[in-house]
Amino acid sequence: MKELSLHVLDIVQNSIAADANLITIRIVEKITTDRLVIEIADNGRGMDNEMVQKIKDPFVTGRKIRKVGLGIPLLHKACTRCGGDMVIESELGKGTKILCWFIYSHIDRAPLGNMIDTILTIIMTNPEIDIVYTHNYEGKEIQLDTREIKKIMGEVPINQPQVLSWMKEYLKESFNSLYGGANI
Repeated sequence: MKELSLHVLDIVQNSIAADANLITIRIVEKITTDRLVIEIADNGRGMDNEMVQKIKDPFVTGRKIRKVGLGIPLLHKACTRCGGDMVIESELGKGTKILCWFIYSHIDRAPLGNMIDTILTIIMTNPEIDIVYTHNYEGKEIQLDTREIKKIMGEVPINQPQVLSWMKEYLKESFNSLYGGANI
């Protein structure tokens, strides 16, 4: 995949397929230590230890129809290609956490991509799922928590166009302040 945000979208789709109703996405960009970290955790079905050990193999999948799973193996390869790695923790009935990291300045590291559109796409297509998105850049942090937005909005659906438009503007402003006014 050309952008890491597409990997995030793919892993979140796995979480949704595993019946998660709460997904946390955390991005940490730390230029001073030359590290980019992506963490995705869910409260879905989880996997047993045997599956966790095999899941980085593209010919192992939990799917019943198509017996090839490329999302996690491709992300793992992207990490190791850039001097990083991936750790997967999972427990049946409790959920899964994927933690991966990259050397930030590595020439082969794919760009992070458009996290604003990625997060909005997840929310728009899965309004019943709660998303907590945290993005840290050199110690400054922004967060979007759909549980808080749903509480404020009451009966108004979170995927209503006006709500999505507000979230997009909120995220744009947040990213601009996070990156010191850089245009997104």
